[in-house]
Amino acid sequence: MSFGEPEVGYRERSWRLRIPLRIAAAAGSVVLGLGLIGGAVTGSWLIGDSGEDGGGDRFAQAGELWHSVPVDQLFPPTVDGQGAGPGGADRTWTRIAVAPDSGCTGAFDPLLRKALAPVGCERLLRATYTDATQSYVTTVGLLFTDADATAMRELDQRFTKEGLDKRTDLMPLPYAAKNTLAADFGARQRGSWTISVLTDAPVVAYAVSGWVDGRAVDTPEPAAKAMEPGDTSPAAQAGLGNEAKGLADRVERALRKTVISPSEQPS
Repeated sequence: MSFGEPEVGYRERSWRLRIPLRIAAAAGSVVLGLGLIGGAVTGSWLIGDSGEDGGGDRFAQAGELWHSVPVDQLFPPTVDGQGAGPGGADRTWTRIAVAPDSGCTGAFDPLLRKALAPVGCERLLRATYTDATQSYVTTVGLLFTDADATAMRELDQRFTKEGLDKRTDLMPLPYAAKNTLAADFGARQRGSWTISVLTDAPVVAYAVSGWVDGRAVDTPEPAAKAMEPGDTSPAAQAGLGNEAKGLADRVERALRKTVISPSEQPS
């Protein structure tokens, strides 16, 4: 599926892919040499405790998903946001751009890059969506880290304790794809955002939202604040917090419903 030039598949990799046998068996021939392209992988990833009963295997497998799962599996072309809007209104998001997979150089503001440094950067996947009215744009990202479960828990605890996910100097950057509705979606246009440090996978998930018309935002708000009843900020009144949080939550769910061993498939 294509929305023009920016809607590109993840490029081929010249390095050796480290794909566990169980993932390779599930993903089949679409994996080798093709990277993340449109398609489907059946099954779902059953998250367990990362330290018991095979949970460690699932944690490690989750870290390999960036090069073993089609892009449409992680970033669906259309995302249903039933009840995700203000007041429980339904939302539908359409993908308008997929960034080539990359490292993290230039992808985060300096302070956020520093905060995430302890877990490293294996790969960064990003896509940008618009809502059904084409009023808003939202970039959602999945940062696959080099960290183990302990390091991810420590980072999650730090983000929670220090409120790092609420600081305006730690907002993620959007992916402003040329020749799309997100072409003017830059750093000044960030209206609301959310960051989630997963502890059952080596992944940091995030989303950042703004207006399609490219207007600058003087007082961006974290999604949790913008979604509070009675908040009258521009981001809250526009529902930008709902855009960021709703889309991030659903992409995070898609990550969790991905690949398990055929022997673990539910009957």
